[in-house]
Amino acid sequence: MDSGLLKQLGKNAVAVAFAVSTAIGVVLGVIGPFDTYAKAALAVRVAYWVLSLWGGWAIFGLTVPVLARRAYARKVAPWLWAPPAIMVLAIPAAIFSRILAWEFWASTGQVGWLEWYAQSLAVSTIATLGLLWWTYPRLGAPPSDINASGINPDSADPRDRLPPRLGRTVLCLQMEDHYVRVHTPLGSALVLMSLSQAIAGLKDVEGAQTHRSWWVARSAVAGVVEDGRNLRLKLSGGQEAPVSRARVSSLRAEGWLDA
Repeated sequence: MDSGLLKQLGKNAVAVAFAVSTAIGVVLGVIGPFDTYAKAALAVRVAYWVLSLWGGWAIFGLTVPVLARRAYARKVAPWLWAPPAIMVLAIPAAIFSRILAWEFWASTGQVGWLEWYAQSLAVSTIATLGLLWWTYPRLGAPPSDINASGINPDSADPRDRLPPRLGRTVLCLQMEDHYVRVHTPLGSALVLMSLSQAIAGLKDVEGAQTHRSWWVARSAVAGVVEDGRNLRLKLSGGQEAPVSRARVSSLRAEGWLDA
Protein backbone atom coordinates (compact mmCIF):
# COMPACT_ATOMS: atom_id res chain seq x y z
CA MET A 1 0.00 0.00 0.00
CA ASP A 2 1.52 3.36 -0.96
CA SER A 3 2.15 6.17 1.53
CA GLY A 4 -0.51 8.44 -0.01
CA LEU A 5 -3.16 5.84 0.56
CA LEU A 6 -1.97 5.29 4.12
CA LYS A 7 -2.50 9.00 4.73
CA GLN A 8 -5.99 8.82 3.29
CA LEU A 9 -7.05 5.75 5.26
CA GLY A 10 -5.47 6.83 8.55
CA LYS A 11 -2.62 5.40 10.60
CA ASN A 12 -4.94 3.15 12.62
CA ALA A 13 -6.82 1.74 9.62
CA VAL A 14 -5.21 -1.71 9.71
CA ALA A 15 -5.79 -2.12 13.45
CA VAL A 16 -9.41 -1.02 13.10
CA ALA A 17 -9.96 -3.37 10.15
CA PHE A 18 -8.62 -6.37 12.04
CA ALA A 19 -10.74 -5.45 15.08
CA VAL A 20 -13.85 -5.25 12.90
CA SER A 21 -12.93 -8.53 11.16
CA THR A 22 -12.53 -10.19 14.54
CA ALA A 23 -15.88 -8.91 15.77
CA ILE A 24 -17.70 -10.06 12.61
CA GLY A 25 -15.89 -13.41 12.81
CA VAL A 26 -17.15 -13.94 16.35
CA VAL A 27 -20.71 -13.11 15.27
CA LEU A 28 -20.51 -15.53 12.33
CA GLY A 29 -19.04 -18.16 14.64
CA VAL A 30 -22.04 -17.84 16.93
CA ILE A 31 -24.54 -17.89 14.06
CA GLY A 32 -22.74 -20.67 12.16
CA PRO A 33 -23.74 -19.93 8.53
CA PHE A 34 -23.18 -22.34 5.62
CA ASP A 35 -23.83 -25.37 7.85
CA THR A 36 -20.86 -24.65 10.12
CA TYR A 37 -23.23 -24.53 13.10
CA ALA A 38 -23.86 -28.27 12.85
CA LYS A 39 -20.24 -29.21 12.21
CA ALA A 40 -18.41 -27.98 15.30
CA ALA A 41 -18.57 -26.48 18.77
CA LEU A 42 -18.74 -22.72 19.30
CA ALA A 43 -15.01 -22.23 19.94
CA VAL A 44 -14.07 -24.05 16.73
CA ARG A 45 -16.61 -22.10 14.67
CA VAL A 46 -15.40 -18.78 16.07
CA ALA A 47 -11.76 -19.68 15.39
CA TYR A 48 -12.55 -20.69 11.81
CA TRP A 49 -14.56 -17.58 10.98
CA VAL A 50 -12.14 -15.16 12.64
CA LEU A 51 -9.17 -16.65 10.77
CA SER A 52 -11.16 -16.65 7.52
CA LEU A 53 -12.04 -12.99 7.87
CA TRP A 54 -8.46 -12.09 8.72
CA GLY A 55 -7.42 -13.75 5.48
CA GLY A 56 -10.21 -11.93 3.67
CA TRP A 57 -8.99 -8.60 5.03
CA ALA A 58 -5.47 -9.36 3.83
CA ILE A 59 -6.88 -9.97 0.34
CA PHE A 60 -9.70 -7.43 0.08
CA GLY A 61 -8.81 -4.81 2.69
CA LEU A 62 -5.42 -4.05 1.17
CA THR A 63 -6.61 -4.24 -2.45
CA VAL A 64 -10.07 -2.70 -2.73
CA PRO A 65 -9.10 0.75 -1.32
CA VAL A 66 -6.23 0.96 -3.82
CA LEU A 67 -8.54 0.05 -6.71
CA ALA A 68 -11.18 2.47 -5.43
CA ARG A 69 -8.67 5.32 -5.24
CA ARG A 70 -7.40 4.76 -8.76
CA ALA A 71 -10.88 4.28 -10.21
CA TYR A 72 -12.17 7.37 -8.43
CA ALA A 73 -9.30 9.46 -9.78
CA ARG A 74 -10.24 8.31 -13.30
CA LYS A 75 -13.96 8.87 -12.63
CA VAL A 76 -14.79 5.18 -13.12
CA ALA A 77 -18.05 4.32 -11.38
CA PRO A 78 -17.91 1.58 -8.69
CA TRP A 79 -20.53 -0.54 -10.45
CA LEU A 80 -18.16 -0.86 -13.42
CA TRP A 81 -15.01 -2.02 -11.64
CA ALA A 82 -16.20 -3.45 -8.31
CA PRO A 83 -18.14 -6.53 -9.56
CA PRO A 84 -15.27 -7.98 -11.64
CA ALA A 85 -12.80 -7.13 -8.87
CA ILE A 86 -14.91 -8.98 -6.31
CA MET A 87 -15.23 -12.01 -8.58
CA VAL A 88 -11.46 -12.20 -9.07
CA LEU A 89 -10.49 -11.52 -5.46
CA ALA A 90 -13.04 -14.05 -4.22
CA ILE A 91 -10.98 -16.83 -5.85
CA PRO A 92 -7.94 -16.59 -3.51
CA ALA A 93 -10.32 -15.91 -0.62
CA ALA A 94 -12.21 -19.13 -1.41
CA ILE A 95 -8.97 -21.12 -1.70
CA PHE A 96 -7.71 -19.79 1.62
CA SER A 97 -10.95 -20.48 3.49
CA ARG A 98 -11.26 -23.99 2.01
CA ILE A 99 -7.70 -24.91 3.00
CA LEU A 100 -8.43 -23.56 6.45
CA ALA A 101 -11.69 -25.51 6.65
CA TRP A 102 -9.88 -28.75 5.83
CA GLU A 103 -7.88 -28.21 9.02
CA PHE A 104 -11.10 -28.00 11.02
CA TRP A 105 -13.50 -30.40 9.30
CA ALA A 106 -12.77 -33.62 7.43
CA SER A 107 -16.14 -33.32 5.67
CA THR A 108 -15.08 -30.16 3.81
CA GLY A 109 -14.52 -32.17 0.64
CA GLN A 110 -18.24 -32.95 0.45
CA VAL A 111 -18.87 -29.35 -0.65
CA GLY A 112 -18.03 -28.74 -4.30
CA TRP A 113 -15.60 -26.02 -5.33
CA LEU A 114 -18.27 -24.10 -7.23
CA GLU A 115 -20.58 -24.02 -4.21
CA TRP A 116 -17.68 -23.03 -1.98
CA TYR A 117 -16.75 -20.20 -4.34
CA ALA A 118 -20.37 -18.99 -4.35
CA GLN A 119 -20.36 -18.86 -0.55
CA SER A 120 -17.07 -16.97 -0.55
CA LEU A 121 -18.41 -14.61 -3.21
CA ALA A 122 -21.45 -13.79 -1.06
CA VAL A 123 -19.33 -12.92 1.98
CA SER A 124 -16.82 -11.03 -0.20
CA THR A 125 -19.57 -8.90 -1.77
CA ILE A 126 -20.86 -7.78 1.62
CA ALA A 127 -17.33 -7.03 2.84
CA THR A 128 -16.49 -5.03 -0.30
CA LEU A 129 -19.62 -2.92 0.01
CA GLY A 130 -18.53 -2.06 3.53
CA LEU A 131 -15.02 -1.19 2.35
CA LEU A 132 -16.35 1.07 -0.40
CA TRP A 133 -18.74 2.79 1.99
CA TRP A 134 -15.78 3.49 4.30
CA THR A 135 -13.20 4.38 1.63
CA TYR A 136 -15.00 6.70 -0.80
CA PRO A 137 -15.78 9.55 1.64
CA ARG A 138 -12.03 9.73 2.41
CA LEU A 139 -10.83 10.07 -1.16
CA GLY A 140 -11.62 13.74 -1.66
CA ALA A 141 -12.27 15.31 -5.05
CA PRO A 142 -10.94 13.58 -8.19
CA PRO A 143 -7.94 15.46 -9.64
CA SER A 144 -9.83 16.31 -12.84
CA ASP A 145 -12.50 18.12 -10.81
CA ILE A 146 -10.19 20.26 -8.70
CA ASN A 147 -10.03 23.35 -10.90
CA ALA A 148 -13.69 23.21 -11.83
CA SER A 149 -14.74 23.01 -8.18
CA GLY A 150 -12.54 25.93 -7.16
CA ILE A 151 -10.44 23.83 -4.76
CA ASN A 152 -6.70 24.37 -4.60
CA PRO A 153 -5.23 21.23 -2.98
CA ASP A 154 -1.70 22.65 -2.89
CA SER A 155 -2.48 25.86 -1.01
CA ALA A 156 -1.05 26.37 2.47
CA ASP A 157 -4.33 28.07 3.43
CA PRO A 158 -6.98 25.48 4.40
CA ARG A 159 -9.70 27.85 3.20
CA ASP A 160 -8.45 27.43 -0.36
CA ARG A 161 -9.01 23.68 -0.06
CA LEU A 162 -12.64 23.99 0.99
CA PRO A 163 -15.58 23.58 -1.40
CA PRO A 164 -16.89 27.06 -2.26
CA ARG A 165 -20.28 26.19 -0.76
CA LEU A 166 -18.70 26.27 2.72
CA GLY A 167 -17.45 29.84 2.41
CA ARG A 168 -14.17 31.06 3.90
CA THR A 169 -15.13 31.86 7.50
CA VAL A 170 -13.38 29.34 9.74
CA LEU A 171 -14.84 28.71 13.19
CA CYS A 172 -12.44 26.02 14.33
CA LEU A 173 -10.09 23.26 13.23
CA GLN A 174 -10.35 19.69 14.49
CA MET A 175 -7.59 17.14 13.90
CA GLU A 176 -8.68 13.72 12.59
CA ASP A 177 -5.74 11.39 11.92
CA HIS A 178 -3.84 12.86 8.94
CA TYR A 179 -6.72 15.22 8.19
CA VAL A 180 -8.01 18.46 9.63
CA ARG A 181 -11.76 19.00 9.76
CA VAL A 182 -12.41 22.66 8.97
CA HIS A 183 -15.66 23.90 10.51
CA THR A 184 -17.42 26.90 8.98
CA PRO A 185 -20.88 28.41 9.61
CA LEU A 186 -22.09 26.48 6.52
CA GLY A 187 -20.74 23.05 7.42
CA SER A 188 -17.40 21.25 7.54
CA ALA A 189 -14.95 19.39 5.31
CA LEU A 190 -11.83 17.28 5.74
CA VAL A 191 -8.58 18.74 4.43
CA LEU A 192 -5.44 16.65 3.97
CA MET A 193 -2.90 18.57 6.05
CA SER A 194 -1.62 18.61 9.61
CA LEU A 195 -3.17 20.81 12.29
CA SER A 196 0.02 22.87 12.56
CA GLN A 197 0.00 23.47 8.79
CA ALA A 198 -3.65 24.54 8.87
CA ILE A 199 -3.01 26.91 11.78
CA ALA A 200 -0.06 28.46 9.94
CA GLY A 201 -2.30 28.96 6.90
CA LEU A 202 -4.77 30.94 9.05
CA LYS A 203 -2.16 33.40 10.36
CA ASP A 204 -4.45 36.31 9.45
CA VAL A 205 -7.22 34.97 11.73
CA GLU A 206 -7.02 35.60 15.47
CA GLY A 207 -7.27 32.28 17.23
CA ALA A 208 -5.65 29.84 19.63
CA GLN A 209 -4.93 26.15 19.91
CA THR A 210 -7.09 25.13 22.87
CA HIS A 211 -6.16 21.46 22.78
CA ARG A 212 -3.62 19.36 20.93
CA SER A 213 -6.41 18.42 18.48
CA TRP A 214 -8.30 21.73 18.31
CA TRP A 215 -7.77 25.32 17.16
CA VAL A 216 -10.50 27.95 17.65
CA ALA A 217 -11.08 31.32 16.01
CA ARG A 218 -11.63 33.92 18.72
CA SER A 219 -14.59 35.46 16.92
CA ALA A 220 -16.37 32.09 17.03
CA VAL A 221 -16.39 31.79 20.84
CA ALA A 222 -19.92 32.19 22.20
CA GLY A 223 -19.41 31.01 25.77
CA VAL A 224 -17.66 28.70 28.19
CA VAL A 225 -18.97 25.34 29.37
CA GLU A 226 -17.68 24.11 32.74
CA ASP A 227 -17.96 20.43 33.63
CA GLY A 228 -16.19 19.94 36.91
CA ARG A 229 -12.52 20.64 36.20
CA ASN A 230 -13.05 20.32 32.47
CA LEU A 231 -13.63 23.36 30.29
CA ARG A 232 -15.01 23.62 26.77
CA LEU A 233 -15.53 26.61 24.53
CA LYS A 234 -19.01 26.87 23.08
CA LEU A 235 -18.80 28.11 19.50
CA SER A 236 -21.26 30.03 17.38
CA GLY A 237 -21.61 27.08 15.01
CA GLY A 238 -22.81 24.80 17.79
CA GLN A 239 -19.52 22.97 18.32
CA GLU A 240 -17.83 22.66 21.70
CA ALA A 241 -14.04 22.73 21.62
CA PRO A 242 -12.20 21.15 24.58
CA VAL A 243 -9.67 23.17 26.53
CA SER A 244 -6.69 21.24 27.82
CA ARG A 245 -5.65 21.91 31.41
CA ALA A 246 -2.25 23.09 30.19
CA ARG A 247 -3.95 25.86 28.17
CA VAL A 248 -6.42 27.07 30.81
CA SER A 249 -4.17 29.63 32.49
CA SER A 250 -2.92 31.24 29.27
CA LEU A 251 -6.40 31.39 27.75
CA ARG A 252 -7.78 32.86 30.96
CA ALA A 253 -5.06 35.50 31.01
CA GLU A 254 -5.90 36.43 27.42
CA GLY A 255 -9.59 36.82 28.29
CA TRP A 256 -10.85 33.78 26.38
CA LEU A 257 -12.58 32.34 29.44
CA ASP A 258 -14.35 35.47 30.63
CA ALA A 259 -18.02 34.76 31.32
